[in-house]
Parts: sequence; C-alpha cells; structure tokens
Amino acid sequence: MKTKSIIQCLRTGVPGLDEVLGGGFPEFSFNLISGAPGSGKTTLAHQIMFALSTPERPALYLTVLGEPPLKMLRYQQQFDFFDSDAIGRSIHFINLSDEVGKSGLDQLLRRIVAEVEKHGPSLVFVDSFRSIAQANAIQGRSDNDLQQFIQQLGMLMTSWQATTFLIGEYSTETEANPVFTVADGMICMQQSVQRNSMVRKLEVAKMRGRPPLPGLHTFRIGEAGITVFAPARVQPMPGTIDEPGASRALMGVPGLDEMLGGGLPRGYSLLVAGPSGSGKSILAAAFLAEGARCGEAGVIAAFEQHPHRSRNPALADLVGSGRVGVVDSRAPDLSIDEVVGLLLGEIRRLDAKRVVIDSLSGFELALAPTFRADFRENLARMVAALAGAGVTVLMTSELEDRYTDLRFSPYGTAFMTDAIIVQRYMEVDSRLLRMMAVVKVRASDHSNELREYSIDGDGLRIGDKLVRLEGLLGGRPRRPDASGGPGGRPE
Repeated sequence: MKTKSIIQCLRTGVPGLDEVLGGGFPEFSFNLISGAPGSGKTTLAHQIMFALSTPERPALYLTVLGEPPLKMLRYQQQFDFFDSDAIGRSIHFINLSDEVGKSGLDQLLRRIVAEVEKHGPSLVFVDSFRSIAQANAIQGRSDNDLQQFIQQLGMLMTSWQATTFLIGEYSTETEANPVFTVADGMICMQQSVQRNSMVRKLEVAKMRGRPPLPGLHTFRIGEAGITVFAPARVQPMPGTIDEPGASRALMGVPGLDEMLGGGLPRGYSLLVAGPSGSGKSILAAAFLAEGARCGEAGVIAAFEQHPHRSRNPALADLVGSGRVGVVDSRAPDLSIDEVVGLLLGEIRRLDAKRVVIDSLSGFELALAPTFRADFRENLARMVAALAGAGVTVLMTSELEDRYTDLRFSPYGTAFMTDAIIVQRYMEVDSRLLRMMAVVKVRASDHSNELREYSIDGDGLRIGDKLVRLEGLLGGRPRRPDASGGPGGRPE
C-alpha cells in the first residue's frame, strides 16, 4: 500500500487567511501575491513575514524598483505586527534596483543567489516582481528570457527549501504571464469604491495541493494589519444540544411564553416583525435580560441605537456589566461575513447562548452597497452559521404597516427562521392600539390567538385575547352584528 507524503503548511498569522487557503501556504512553495496599487499586497507580505520569521528561520525581503526599504518600513511600522527588533536579526532587506536597472536577468539571478547563500532564508519576498518584467522589456530582451529566469528562480528557491512570495501588480483576468504557470499559489487582491465605502476582497486563484475556499473573500486593513473574513463554516460547539427545541428559552415577557407553547425552543431563530414603535427592540432587550437572569450570556448586534445609549436602562446595565456583548461597527463598508465573524467571536468569548440582531433593516443599511444585492442569500448563511454555534437567535425586522397584506419581512426571509412573531397597529374607537400574534414555531404547538399588548415603563405587557372582532389584521376591527354596524372596543 502506497503512503502519501505529507506537505507541511505554514500558518500565515493573518486572521482568516489560513482558513481561506485551506490550511496555509505549503512549505517551500513558490507563490504570487497580485493586485492593483493600494490593494494591500505589501501589507499582506509584511504581515506574513513578521509572523513567520525567526532568527532560526529568517526572511529575505528583496525590493526591485519599487518603494525603497526605508520608505516601506516608515509606513509598515504603523501596524501592530511590526517588530523593529526583527530588522537585521530575523528579517533582512536588500535593494536590487541597480541590478535590475543596469544589468540583465543573469546578473540579477546571481545577486539573488549570493544573498540567499549569505542569509540562508526560509522565506523570500520579491517586491515588486513585475518591475523585473518591465525592466526586461525596456532593455529589449525577449519574453523567453523572462520565462527562463522565473523557472530558474522557482527551481533554486525550492532546492534551497525556501518559501517564496512574489509581489506584483498583475491582473489574472487580462494578462497571460509565465509567473502564473510557475507559481504554486496565487492570491489576487482587489479593491473597489462605491459611494463612500471602500471594499477590499481577495481570491485564492490557485493553490497546489490544498483545497482553498472558492470565491471572493472580503478583508479589512486596520491597525492590526489585514483581517480576512472567510465564510462561516461552523461546526456545533461542545455542549450544544443535538436536537433543537429539546428545551425552551423564556422570553422575559409574561404571557408571551405561553403563546409560544412554553417559550422559544433553544437553538431556534425567531423573527419579530412589526412597524416602527411597536416594541421590537423592547422585546429583544427583555429576551437578553431574561437570559442574564438565568445565567446565560448574550450578544447583541446593534445597527440602530448603541445599547450604551439606549433608553432601556436594563439593557445598558447588562452591557456595562459584561453580561451582554455588543457588535456595533459603524464602518461604511461592512460585509455580512465580517459581522458573522464578529458575532461568533463574541459568542466564543462569553460562551453566549442568546443573540439579538436589531434590526435587519439597519443591518442592510450598514452593509456596503456591493453586498446589498445578495442580502437575502448572505442572511441565510448567517442564520445557518449562528444555528451551528448552538445559540438561540432573535432578529427584528421593520415593516411598513400597510394593512393590505400580512407580511413578515421585506427581504422574503421569513422561511429562514424557525419562529415568527408579528406585531401590528389597529384602530379602535379612534385610538391606536397594538396587537401581537405568534405566526409559527416549527415542530411545536403554539397559540393562534391575536392578543392586545401595551408598552409601559416596565416593558411589554400582554393583554387579553381579542374576541368578537373581525378585520384585526386590516387595522380597523369591527364587531359583526345583524345590522352590519360599526364595532366596539375589544373584550
């Protein structure tokens, strides 16, 4: 029986990137990091270099007609990953501008060989590799010379057992280049501006011997460097229930648990839909407060009003005491993958059991414009990821109360959730009253009653069942009688 040789992978130290790569870069591989100017190529290369280099496994950074090392370092030292003590000890910068500008590719290769033999690096970076191709063309040399140079460089780096990264401004959609063939791995980075948002994405176009995640993955450049937001693929966490609904989570609103058949089954997702001012956020806060009373931490993703500034003192106290974590990004270029990553991070940090998304309407507005077209599909992915984390989820959705139909979400997402509570306004005797109903709870009995409810300083109060009235969902209830006259007050 044949045995497989195991290819070791280098973990990059870039949050989310190893998952996208399928585990990291194969050791001794020959890789290309490409993208337009400003897309983050050099920052990614430096972040990987500082994370992986050690005095025993040093890195060699070769600059070629690009930014001088001193200029690069001046800007890169702004990031948290930068370590000035590593310069000259585990990281060595070499400027090859003279060889590229005045000599041929043979002389350039000899210089690279000499530097590699001198420093014995385990990591080699060439920035910008495209400058070599441009200099080769200016000097009137053929593309065959460039191809031979790339092949020789790749073979030499592999024989030296060095993992190599070429950085260049390439576009895989519009160019054919010999480096694409020689490279074992290719990361393509891009950025786009829409309105006032800057969205950055990367794609693993090629990775020999690894199963990378397909598609474009958003990333952000912050003080810590680059963070990649891979699509959430969550396995059930230890301690989560095997059968959703095996036990019930109380809602914290007297009477509502009875309407739900004893509370919301744990592990379920609940959509609370209603017009502005109907008490959706108050219900969500009560849900988190009840969890805290039962010893269950919670997380709220707030897209309308920050819980610290909430007029609900109970919620503000829960956040202030650390019993409820907050995801509250005001960045104008959010992606759903980023929000899911932030939510899962807070869930793991607090071992949270309850999550609130308040609201889906604000969530959509918080996303960068490029992600809004796929909001429905991405929302389904988020719900699935949170279900995999074993938490019970409450989402609120703003609805315009038109009284012409019974809707639960403007996004056509009601089918994604396990339970639905709808809130409506109704007019009775020239007064605006509120009505609530449980529309569905999957695989569970629940009340089909329409209940009046009120809001006071203590929160929501569920009232009596609305009886002997018709047209409640139309907003103008009436009491049927023989004469067909107008209705009266609910009983």
